[in-house]
Amino acid sequence: MPEVITFIGWHDSGKTTLLSKVIKRLKGRGWKVCVIKSSSHKGIEFDSPNTDTGRLRAAGAEAVALAAPDQLVIMKPNDKMPLRALAQRFFPFADVVLGEGFKDASGVDKIEVAVRKPPSLYREVSGVTAVVTQEDIPGTKVFRPDEDSELADFIENRYILKDHDKPSAHLLVNGRPIPLKFFVQQAISGAVSGLVNSLKGTKGAETIEIFVRLPKGSV
Repeated sequence: MPEVITFIGWHDSGKTTLLSKVIKRLKGRGWKVCVIKSSSHKGIEFDSPNTDTGRLRAAGAEAVALAAPDQLVIMKPNDKMPLRALAQRFFPFADVVLGEGFKDASGVDKIEVAVRKPPSLYREVSGVTAVVTQEDIPGTKVFRPDEDSELADFIENRYILKDHDKPSAHLLVNGRPIPLKFFVQQAISGAVSGLVNSLKGTKGAETIEIFVRLPKGSV
């Protein structure tokens, strides 16, 4: 299960610029990094009504995917899944998932970016573990705007390396993540890997994905 950290800050605070630098640092170290960006703007156009995907969505498809030689784009309504659930649903293969925005996300650590504006969210928002600013903040982990390498070190040591060599499993029920204690994760991963390893074509597996759809009324 990937760790999730989100970069928060006011508009034009420097989040995207810093996040891009940190992604390059972590990717350069061999980690799989995925990003989920939040936006408060409505009507952002990914395709127009006259395109094939637009017509298919208008016809009532629950989700539409466009598979092109250089990219895969999936469009679906936003069902308001929390940040951690989004990361577990769509990016279970990642070593870390970095968010941009989501300052109100519960159970997710946050890094406030205040490169161009004074920091303030660390006083108002829960879960802020570091602040990127030119100011000194007593009692708070502070990185300077040019310390993207040091910030990548912080993320790597605190969030990626701690359980990277241990088996893990995660569970979503109706799209909602269910917390699992570590011994339960070990039990699930051991049972599933044992079963899968007995099947042909599974040699060398690093991740296993299982989706179970129950008949209505069975639970």
